[in-house]
Amino acid sequence: MEPAGGGFSEDQFREACAELRRPALPGASWELLLEALGISIYGLLDQQTGLYEYKVFGVLDNCLPDVLADVYMDLDYRKQWDQYVKELYEKECNGETVVYWQVKYPFPMSNRDYIYIRQRRDLDLDGRKIHVILAQSTSVPQIAERSGVVRVNQYKQSLAIESDGKKGSKVFMYYFDNPGGQIPSWLINWVAKGSVPVFLNDMANACQRYKRRT
Repeated sequence: MEPAGGGFSEDQFREACAELRRPALPGASWELLLEALGISIYGLLDQQTGLYEYKVFGVLDNCLPDVLADVYMDLDYRKQWDQYVKELYEKECNGETVVYWQVKYPFPMSNRDYIYIRQRRDLDLDGRKIHVILAQSTSVPQIAERSGVVRVNQYKQSLAIESDGKKGSKVFMYYFDNPGGQIPSWLINWVAKGSVPVFLNDMANACQRYKRRT
């Protein structure tokens, strides 16, 4: 199927939607890694890199779906609530909008930066309003690599959000990130597994403040 704009296909958006109703965790390859704060995290080990792909399912209470999607897309606001953001902005390159994102890493590790494309679609499937946001790494000559910062070339994320039927949001997220460098894979996996529920909780708290701003 042809891309629906921004390098993503219609099928990719619908696959993310489908995970909200019926998680796709075939066979025994996906393992439950963590359950915390109403969130379940499953991992699939990539044999080539030694890193996990993640699927996250859960409910964020008192966080309306449209607000959650707006908060996720609002880069300027994210610089206020995400303590790990060093630099974050959009740039037009070759007729396409890309995002530059630099993440703070603790000393003595180098910061990481990302160049990625993203797209949001608000879908109506059988009366269910679902917000879907897709993102994946790309490269453009206009944004060169920086000295002392490691460029992440493998990054992919999907986020699907719908109402939980109350005042919260039912959420599905897929995430894969290979930060490169000399960091051991076990350490990357350990940090990633623990940081996902913290990130979602921080984003839910940011939704409360965002509602007061708008």
